Amino acid sequence: MKKYLALALAATMSVGLLAGCGGTPAASGSGSGSGSGSGGGAQTSDLKVGVFYYNFADAYISTVRAAMDKELDALGVQYQNFDAQTNQATQTDSINTAITDGYDLLIVNVVENASPEAAQGVVDVAKNAGIPVIFFNRDFDASVLQSYENSAFVGTDPAEAGHMQGQAIGEYLLANYDAVDLNGDGEISYVMFKGQEGNPEAEYRTQFGVEDADAVLTAAGKPALKFYDANNADKYLVDQTGAWSAQAATDYMNTILGQYNEGNGNMIELVIANNDNMAEGAIAALQTVGYNMEGGSKTIPVFGVDALASAVEKIEAGIMTGTVKQDGEAMAATIAALVKNVIDGEELMANTDGYNVDSDSAKIRVPYSMVGGVA
Repeated sequence: MKKYLALALAATMSVGLLAGCGGTPAASGSGSGSGSGSGGGAQTSDLKVGVFYYNFADAYISTVRAAMDKELDALGVQYQNFDAQTNQATQTDSINTAITDGYDLLIVNVVENASPEAAQGVVDVAKNAGIPVIFFNRDFDASVLQSYENSAFVGTDPAEAGHMQGQAIGEYLLANYDAVDLNGDGEISYVMFKGQEGNPEAEYRTQFGVEDADAVLTAAGKPALKFYDANNADKYLVDQTGAWSAQAATDYMNTILGQYNEGNGNMIELVIANNDNMAEGAIAALQTVGYNMEGGSKTIPVFGVDALASAVEKIEAGIMTGTVKQDGEAMAATIAALVKNVIDGEELMANTDGYNVDSDSAKIRVPYSMVGGVA
């Protein structure tokens, strides 16, 4: 039976024992931590923690890392951050080196999660070393955690953001249909920017961001969304680097606007992105041709995921339409609660009765929430 994490609990934790937000970048394979000048916290624990990020450059991950640094400083542990730069081999090497160097706990944002192999490899080396491992953010098959009792995952429900985004898109379109339908053909033409093939978050956001919007529209007697390019059977454009980057969306959008525009009567009328980075990249391209300017008269609705500070500012300014908040601070606070268990000599998943825990594995789900939308 699932147990539900209240937002109030996360807020209480993050201002109490497990408070946090802040931090600075570190180069690949290097980092900083309590006792080495990163956050100024006094080291009060002998626990040596390695934190392995898939990519420091990811805008959302940078918010998690900032919060995590402060959480670990508050706990008084020695820690070091490692940047895999979207390379699984680099991350694997860093983890193996950390174990050799005597690290007591691994916190891992695994690079490759389209299959469970990379996560399983981390679990296997941690199990052989007899140390706990906490995965976060990038989900994988439950069988990995089931193979080692001293492992856990902190993340989100991969489908939830897609459902929430799709519902918000559908409701927004119903409230603004004629204004969004620029060419008056009775249909809404959209583009979908997908972050990474095989990533559960990207797969579900891509699927439900459209399916749930379509369900809202068709229930109200409107036609389903229409992908702008009839020749694209996938009905999405993917960041080929797997980095979910603003640049990928900007490059795609610049190319698209050369052919699909109001002058040709086929302008893209809606942008759906798997994250705010790509949403903001699309906006950058739109702004070069006069759309989505603050105070401007021409705006294409753009929806993302993450609720980055820059995206929220754009929503407040009327430049972007909506985003689904993926709470980096709550994720870091939840991870810190598990680290505290390790410090106190308790089982890794002790004291988690108030959290949303999967019934079949040690996965804790941090809830999403909607920002912006219907206007």
